Amino acid sequence: MLFTAVLAAVVTAAALVVVVALRPPRTEDPGIAQLVPAASGANPSATCGSGPCRQLAAMTVGGTPVVLYADASGGWGRVEIGSPPSAEFELAMTSMGAKLNDKSLRCIDGSTPACLIRGDTGGGAYGELLTATGGVWRNFGKPYFADAGTISLYDVSQDGRPDVIVVRHECPDATPGTPGCQASPVLAEVYELDGAVMGCTNTVTAPSNLAGWPDVRLRENQLHPCTS
Repeated sequence: MLFTAVLAAVVTAAALVVVVALRPPRTEDPGIAQLVPAASGANPSATCGSGPCRQLAAMTVGGTPVVLYADASGGWGRVEIGSPPSAEFELAMTSMGAKLNDKSLRCIDGSTPACLIRGDTGGGAYGELLTATGGVWRNFGKPYFADAGTISLYDVSQDGRPDVIVVRHECPDATPGTPGCQASPVLAEVYELDGAVMGCTNTVTAPSNLAGWPDVRLRENQLHPCTS
């Protein structure tokens, strides 16, 4: 009887090992870049502005590493893409007052991979877009500005290319950032990667009324031509 009980326990344990070994691995959403733990502390071998760099965030997009560096205050930033020698992009939006943090980097893979670096200001948020074509990364140019403080990256048209979603106040008769404009309703304006306007949503009373806020997620059928 003792021998039979021991044998049964051994067989059960072996079966559990086989089940664990055969269990399929977890899969992640293939479109969303995977987060890599950011290294802590400063990097004295590199300079960000007038001081040493620190790594704020890191991701991989399509197997390519993307790292965001900043100075101690988040007021100067640089993005490095790829293994050394990597492509380097100094961020223009920090010269406009944008502040970077550990949530500033977002990348999405696709037929045209893209990364959006976001930075907050007192009157809204800036977003700087980097895109890859044929494995070569480029800075789109002038940063986007969202006076309602929300800017995100999402494949709105579902064509395999992410789009930029800018949440702004609808105030055609007032200057963005002024009290009169800040009291106006808000909408989301969507841009394709080449800068073409895809369309706008209906206005809502607050950014939090938009789907997915603060990382707003829309579908193309929610858009119509922008009026301003």
